[in-house]
Amino acid sequence: MSHPSHRLQRMSLPEAVAASLRERILNGEFESGQALVQEALAAEYECSRMPIREAFRQLEAEGLIVTKVHKGAFVASIPPEQVMELFELRAMLETDMLSHSLPLLTEKHLCVSQQKLQELDQAYRQNEITRWGTLNWEFHKSLYVAANRVQSLAIVAGINVQIERYIRLQLLLNQTFNTAETEHRTLLEMCRAGDETASIPFLKDHILNAGRELVDALQAKKGR
Repeated sequence: MSHPSHRLQRMSLPEAVAASLRERILNGEFESGQALVQEALAAEYECSRMPIREAFRQLEAEGLIVTKVHKGAFVASIPPEQVMELFELRAMLETDMLSHSLPLLTEKHLCVSQQKLQELDQAYRQNEITRWGTLNWEFHKSLYVAANRVQSLAIVAGINVQIERYIRLQLLLNQTFNTAETEHRTLLEMCRAGDETASIPFLKDHILNAGRELVDALQAKKGR
């Protein structure tokens, strides 16, 4: 049986290793709770253990792995109730950002949003799983950037990294692409109209409903 090639992009070696390991965690190759062995990964990537250790530190800061004293590194496992908490944090922060951003949105901002939405819809149709989470966040972020709330954006970006693997799983299990596409288009039209009364609660429901569906899917998968 041949093993997949894990080619590294042009970046510093620790960054490249972190990027490769991040994608392998997000796509489920490394499962929640699985040990990550420095020596084995160093041999696989044909490097010393130093870049692996630096990559581990980066991934731990992102919440994707945890290190335990005298035991090593493991893929982080998030209980379903904590997954829902992350979506609740998203809803709180993203509705706040949208309320500040909405009056400042220009046609240029909305054109970027439209482009990101088209790319996301295409990724859904072509089953480009590795792009789903990134494009979903880029679409949402495009609606908030006008507010220039840098710290809030950074926090939500970190949350999105943590939950991306679960979002991929939810979409694969539930095949809810049409719902996501429809809701994103509706949200964009509300923002284009500058309708804060409709768009803020709609965004909150969009995020929280996705969280509930994901938790249900995770619990159903766990119960099989």
